Amino acid sequence: MIKVGLDMMGGDFAPLEAVKGAALFLKENTNAVHLILIGDEEKIKAQPDFSQLPQGSYSIVHAPELIAMHEHPTKALKEKQQSSIAIGFHLLATGKADAFISAGNTGAMMVGALFSIKAIEGVLRPTIGAYMPRENGKLGLLVDVGLNADCKPENLNQFAVLGSLYAEHILKIENPKVGLVNLGEEEGKGNLLAQATYPLLKENTHIHFAGNIEGRDILMDKADVMVCEGFTGNVVLKMAESIYDITQRRNIKDEHFDRFNFEMYGGVPVLGVAKPVIIGHGISHATAFKNMINIACRMNETDLTGKIKSCFSNNVSNE
Repeated sequence: MIKVGLDMMGGDFAPLEAVKGAALFLKENTNAVHLILIGDEEKIKAQPDFSQLPQGSYSIVHAPELIAMHEHPTKALKEKQQSSIAIGFHLLATGKADAFISAGNTGAMMVGALFSIKAIEGVLRPTIGAYMPRENGKLGLLVDVGLNADCKPENLNQFAVLGSLYAEHILKIENPKVGLVNLGEEEGKGNLLAQATYPLLKENTHIHFAGNIEGRDILMDKADVMVCEGFTGNVVLKMAESIYDITQRRNIKDEHFDRFNFEMYGGVPVLGVAKPVIIGHGISHATAFKNMINIACRMNETDLTGKIKSCFSNNVSNE
């Protein structure tokens, strides 16, 4: 049975939307999944949708403390050992949970992932990726989208491998194409980072490198995994998120633009740490929580972290 830890107190609409999301997931899934609801027990049980949770499908771990969005991540995790995030990582690190999900303080989630769970051996820096909806209905994966604002070529080379494994096993893309985000298609284009990364990707036998891609290719079908440092990736991600907001404000009804609603995909996985960690958007509603649980389950079912460990043990970190 897969045990998924869910931070019930993280996010702007907690615990209401977290409870609703858990109820939605359990209603749609009859698989062997047990949800560990971590947070203020009294507040969790007071939510209107709590009664919809099937008995035996969940347990509650009381967490009397909360790490607020504005708090310093490292300081808060150290001082608030009874917070929902700190307890969630403890459960994950001790094997009492198989995955951990939160829409709370992103910095605290990253600190917890890096220091409680730690990176897989050989991974220089874990990364976070985000989905990019394509006009043809498929999804692309952009890595990194904010965790690593400054990178070295070997970091981008590893992001390509991590993103490819996620695309293959979670998004079910056979032999995913990898593109290096650049300001021109030709080899030799770009800044020093892009120029030094290109030959590493070209020689990397663990990926299918398709060459440079430009900004106009990110929402097209030129590459399945698009690699860049976190500064560029975060700018692209936030711009993509704004597309849905604009269409909603202007009352534009279009199936393609509806797919820019991040709630459809839940949260973003931290790739390269030893156990599944999913980080949600602070304004996540029920659908996003439900889909974050789905991602965590797929990561466990496919043993994605095991596949990453196996890949990096084969000297991928030295390429």
